[in-house]
Amino acid sequence: MSAGRGEETSASEARSRGERRDQNALSRALRLEADGGSRGNPGVAGYGAVVFDAVSGDTLAERAAPLGKASNNVAEYSGLIAGLEAAMEIDPSARIDVAMDSKLVIEQMAGRWKIKHEDMRRLALQAQDLVRRIRESGGEVTWTWIPRERNKAADKLSNDGMDGEVITSDYWRDSPAEAGSPAPEQLTLLMPDEDGERAVPEPPVVVPVRTPPTPRRIVLLRHGVTDLTVQGRLDGRGGIDPELNPEGRRQAFAAAQGVRDQILGDIPYVVTSSLARAEATGAAVAQALGVPARVDADWDEQSFGAWDGLSFSRIRDLAPDGLTSLRSDPDFCAPGGESHRDFVARVLAAYQRLLADLEEGQTVVVATHRKPIMAVLAHVLDLDMATGWRLGCGPASFTVVDVFTGAVTIERLNDQHHL
Repeated sequence: MSAGRGEETSASEARSRGERRDQNALSRALRLEADGGSRGNPGVAGYGAVVFDAVSGDTLAERAAPLGKASNNVAEYSGLIAGLEAAMEIDPSARIDVAMDSKLVIEQMAGRWKIKHEDMRRLALQAQDLVRRIRESGGEVTWTWIPRERNKAADKLSNDGMDGEVITSDYWRDSPAEAGSPAPEQLTLLMPDEDGERAVPEPPVVVPVRTPPTPRRIVLLRHGVTDLTVQGRLDGRGGIDPELNPEGRRQAFAAAQGVRDQILGDIPYVVTSSLARAEATGAAVAQALGVPARVDADWDEQSFGAWDGLSFSRIRDLAPDGLTSLRSDPDFCAPGGESHRDFVARVLAAYQRLLADLEEGQTVVVATHRKPIMAVLAHVLDLDMATGWRLGCGPASFTVVDVFTGAVTIERLNDQHHL
């Protein structure tokens, strides 16, 4: 007796499901990590994405690009789209696990949250179209939220994008065997010899693999606010030495979480100045990172002598040209205070001691003050005293300095995203 139409359909569907399971079992497994950021939200924006082989962990592709002025969410969606496109180039039938620290994007793409903003809706439709094409090719896409500290590779690329860099790196093309493509044939040249002509293989070109240099990293963290900070009064070494106020304590704990993502390699300890506000800020960081805190008084703020605790308007009443001299004359000092030249000498001595103690690949966080941070940056950027004042350094902000052999780079400046 022949099978009925319904039985034929059920059998066909079962075979189709079985074929898809078999195909998925043989498909390549990829992991896509994506991110995006905006300095200002909306502000200068960029995205980053990296595709890994889920089995070997090898990096297969990287993407980064600037977006002009855009929001964080638009940048995150742009990173997702760039990553999906890169993954499709590698293998459109792959099983792709998308991992992002944006819960909004993950939940919206998984269909659990609604998309209300028009710009995000447009980008989400573009991403959904890519997912549809992957599934039509026999692939699959899953969605995973990860904490920010586990998304460092994509986060770094998104910052490269915000800095104006365009990165399109396809490492998988350099390994055709891994990408499922046939290896290129050995080129053969005909080289004549005394007996006539014979085939001699062309020697392969050996490209040396260069290991990227590993820096020593110093994270310069300004303390949280005190009542004097809020009131706009000078607060130096040897003065009132106030504690953090409630807002300053909140900032210190937020900064502890913010600098966590900046740790390169291991961190042996945290350094603080000897002033109470910096010690408290550094203690919050040391506790969060599980390392000891060391006090080095050479990281103290400049001494302002008799001007300590005074407002800027009061100082102008006492010395009309005093603040101008304080900002531009390296040998000027307030009555009983410290000159800029002497101050810089002690801060740079502390900086050099720290570099001598650090090994390549280690990070140290220094909880200090505005002028010590300015002094280090002016030193590595070769800025004069007056120009150094143009560098921003908000309370509880951090600046990242990477020191290589013969070179220094400023990775982040006045970063306050954690606040």
